[in-house]
Amino acid sequence: MMKRKKIIWIMAACAALGVMAGCGSGGGETTAATEAQTTAGETESSSAEESSSAETGESSAEEAAAEAADGEGKTLVVYYSATGNTENVANYIADITGGDLFELEPVEPYTDEDLNWTDENSRVSMEHADESLRDVELVSATVDGFEDYDTVFIGYPIWWGIAAWPVDQFVESNDFTGKTVIPFCTSSSSGLGQSGELLAEMAGTGDWVEGMRFNSGAVEADVQEWIDSLGL
Repeated sequence: MMKRKKIIWIMAACAALGVMAGCGSGGGETTAATEAQTTAGETESSSAEESSSAETGESSAEEAAAEAADGEGKTLVVYYSATGNTENVANYIADITGGDLFELEPVEPYTDEDLNWTDENSRVSMEHADESLRDVELVSATVDGFEDYDTVFIGYPIWWGIAAWPVDQFVESNDFTGKTVIPFCTSSSSGLGQSGELLAEMAGTGDWVEGMRFNSGAVEADVQEWIDSLGL
């Protein structure tokens, strides 16, 4: 009887050991699986971070290229307008080219009476008769960031066959080296004449090209056709 109880006890002990061994084995497998999943998760996270970093780098490079491109080929449209006709054309040019506008404003603005060229005692008539009076001071003769512009349009009305002298101070005050300079003018009857050439001589720098004369009632289509012909 004792022998039978001993056998049963041994069998029970073996069974208990087997269960414990089985539990121990299962716990090890669970731990290994968890570690494997953790490692896989860390690998995927690392790959995602590397991918994100690469995409960020590519995006930054693209943005830098875009910013560099934006800094190239800048256009400036400078103009003096006595009655608004030159201003209209200047606005058309700026819209078509995406250029910046800069108005030349005399410190002492011209009144309608000043502009009456049929009156020999008017301001413009006296300035025409005496060149020493044509030194018209401007509110500003320089443009911030002027060195960044590659193309400069200069517009003016025609006075006695030449460019209206309020543009002279701007031309004399700036260095046009490395810039393409394109004159344009408005008049009711007079042509461009030598106005552009005389301004180029006054400037002494820049690549001045042949300009364009527009009549007083010029429309945007006229300006568009001219701009297209320049091949800018």
